[in-house]
Amino acid sequence: MTTITTDDFLVELHKAADVVDRLAAKLSEEDVPAPSELPGWSRGHVLAHISGIANAMARQLEFAARGETVELYDGGFEGRNQAIDMAASRSLSEHRTALKAALERVLGAFDGLARPEDSGEAGWQAPISYRGGVVYDGGLALWRELTIHAADLGMGHGPETWSRTFCGHLFDFLAARVPENQRFVFQPPGLPPITLGSGGETTVISGMLTDIAAWLAGRTPSLGSLRASAAADGVDLPELLPWPAGVPAVRP
Repeated sequence: MTTITTDDFLVELHKAADVVDRLAAKLSEEDVPAPSELPGWSRGHVLAHISGIANAMARQLEFAARGETVELYDGGFEGRNQAIDMAASRSLSEHRTALKAALERVLGAFDGLARPEDSGEAGWQAPISYRGGVVYDGGLALWRELTIHAADLGMGHGPETWSRTFCGHLFDFLAARVPENQRFVFQPPGLPPITLGSGGETTVISGMLTDIAAWLAGRTPSLGSLRASAAADGVDLPELLPWPAGVPAVRP
């Protein structure tokens, strides 16, 4: 499992936020309604979602600091979708203003955990409603959202820019997408093999680390390097299970 200290994590989170901010600064008014890399979503939808998840995660931390939990989005997943659709048509100036405010709010909430006068390490372990986890889990989720959706904007900052640390985190988090009967052996050049799953059907997938991570995340591998084989024969890339849900599983 990939591990990252909270101090290093905060550095990575700020880097991811800076990338989103820089890409938003490059957009023109005409770019906002143009298609993003996500089917059915404009760049305006992606910007609205980034602002929305940043505010939602900030709220998770604000409630956690008081010993309380709150649902990630008002109105649940349907409320999330409605908010994105309503905000997608904002002007470029409105998107930039909303994004700046949301990023400042959430980064301030996470940075506060590093101050000695605040809760320190205990604050990272405070319960939140997101996936029935803790604040640190919410931080990792925000890191994923910022990094992946920066690529979804389609502004020349694709998966090929993802760090080795981030790819390693995705392998840990997205192991849940491997079907029960499958075992994937990833073979990135110059790196040790990575195995996900323990099923009886083995598929070997070779290619650049970022292409493997992009495919596992449901994105288009930007370097076109992936090759799959089973029993030494070339095969199509296997089907993946859905992205892990953002709400805790219902326990019997």
